[in-house]
Amino acid sequence: MTTLFILSVTAGAFLLAGFVKGVIGLGLPTVAIGLLGIVMTPSQAAAILVVPSLVTNVWQLALGGDVILLTRRLWPMLLGVCVGTVVGALTMPANIPGASVWLGVALIIYASLCLAKVQFKVPPQSETWLGLVVGVLTGIATVATGVFVIPGVPYIQAMDFDRDRMVQALGLSFTVSTIALAGALGYQGYLGASVAWPALLALGVALIGMWAGQIVRTKVKAETFRLCFFLGLLALGLHLASRAVL
Repeated sequence: MTTLFILSVTAGAFLLAGFVKGVIGLGLPTVAIGLLGIVMTPSQAAAILVVPSLVTNVWQLALGGDVILLTRRLWPMLLGVCVGTVVGALTMPANIPGASVWLGVALIIYASLCLAKVQFKVPPQSETWLGLVVGVLTGIATVATGVFVIPGVPYIQAMDFDRDRMVQALGLSFTVSTIALAGALGYQGYLGASVAWPALLALGVALIGMWAGQIVRTKVKAETFRLCFFLGLLALGLHLASRAVL
């Protein structure tokens, strides 16, 4: 495959991934890594992902304000993400075969339950210990798959934030996860000068896609957003799980 073809696939993947993230607040790693898997290894895709993921997540986080207040509530989970990522980087290889498939199955189950309006709630008194456990598991899953969705996203959704604050909370969680993933990839030797230009291209088109997606999100009602959010999770889960049969 030619370099031009690989760059074209990279641009298309991150344009779509950025749009999905702009609409529902997540999905950039899942969509991008899934599509880039056509032309490169998951580890190479994750290395390209680091810069656009970090920038788009910081952008998503900064839009809501009150970052300190949000951090005070989410700090156990954020600490757990760092711990879990370190543990995963030291004890397992990146991209364990089959890990992304099981991640997709978990997303399908969770999204299906939420679309059926089965409610999940996190009691405030449990946020410290449960957030830490969820963060550790999310960090380990990030090292295994390059995707930081399960169980972090269901946990944040169960904390009953309003729409905009939930999107901001996801941005904070993903920012910490991206930084931790970058450290893990660096430790495992996947970050280098060869990914610089593809990463910059990915950043540019992801920002364009995210900007377009955010415009769409501001024009939908809260219930429509909820439906789109869980349908998006379901689609991401199906995309990951489909790797078992492709």
